[in-house]
Amino acid sequence: MNRALTVHDLVIAGIAVVAGLLAAFLLRMLLRWLGRHADRTRWSGDDVIVDALRTVVPWAAFLGGAASAGAALPLTRTVQNHVNQVLTVLFILVVTVTAARVIAGLVRTVTSSRSGVAGSATIFVNITRVLVLAIGFLVVLQTLGISIAPLLTALGVGGLAVALALQDTLANLFAGIHILASKTVQPGDYIQLSSGEEGYVEDINWRQTTVRALSNNLVVIPNGELARSNMTNYMRPEQQMTILVQVGVAYDSDLDHVERVTMDVIGEVMRDVSGAVPEHEPAIRFHTFGDSRIGFTVILGVGEFSDQFWIKHEFIKALHKRYREEGIRIPAPARTVALQQGSVMIPHQRGAEGTGAEAGLEAGTEAGETYPHPAGPSRD
Repeated sequence: MNRALTVHDLVIAGIAVVAGLLAAFLLRMLLRWLGRHADRTRWSGDDVIVDALRTVVPWAAFLGGAASAGAALPLTRTVQNHVNQVLTVLFILVVTVTAARVIAGLVRTVTSSRSGVAGSATIFVNITRVLVLAIGFLVVLQTLGISIAPLLTALGVGGLAVALALQDTLANLFAGIHILASKTVQPGDYIQLSSGEEGYVEDINWRQTTVRALSNNLVVIPNGELARSNMTNYMRPEQQMTILVQVGVAYDSDLDHVERVTMDVIGEVMRDVSGAVPEHEPAIRFHTFGDSRIGFTVILGVGEFSDQFWIKHEFIKALHKRYREEGIRIPAPARTVALQQGSVMIPHQRGAEGTGAEAGLEAGTEAGETYPHPAGPSRD
């Protein structure tokens, strides 16, 4: 248009902008109302969709009002094209960011609803978000009149150099995808590596796996190292597990009586202590004629890995108390120490409890070892 700008044109443009802002406000209020209703449903996907619409719809209304205002003004064709192009790019960017959020949220919702997929693992969410943003960026370039064919060709050629420069990063990325796809490790699992690291898996992202140790510290492990390491997963194939408690009784004990008393204690602990598995059938297995005792193993069932510490604690306390009531002895190891003073050998036998110099001597020797007594300065 070649005509001059008038007050009427400004009024029409202002009305269009205000109408766009008012529509954006009303639509946002409507979507907020829909969001409260979506919170009451069991499916979390509608929350993601309504939250995304709460962003894109008001922006679309505002940009529509701005486009109407631009059309009402007597702008030249070149300026009008630039205005429309800018508004279109803004709309594409808003839609792209919103779509990335919606799709990433839906992926997180789907993965969290399936037991075999890592719900809190961000690697799938991050990959989905990056792909959507990359597509939106290419659409923006095409809208601006920039040909994306040379860009794709350059990316294809330069991808080789990037792959060589980022081979460790790419190795961790594909290792994380392989770990999740093979379902060997999922967030929430308790794992232990051959290198000694252990704890609950918090998250698996595009580069690393975060493990929370029982001390509440975070251990960060690169996905490549995790894929190459020998690993024990205490949550697979099932969360419940068995633990072994080693016990020993004196040689003069009635082993049938010991077994009955121990089974009674096991029943009480399995019934009263949280984390135990009462339906798991316990077992007692005598296995060793030791130096001072007959050793046996008690096999208990626990709900998951960290429950074993509390169950062992309560079981040992209850078993010790019951053994004292029943007169069942848990003997302390006996040790014979020979003390040499001059040319005289003095055999000395003590139990496990010793004090002072004798206890220190026993801690450093094995049964039957001979220690020379240091001779003081001699006088002629």
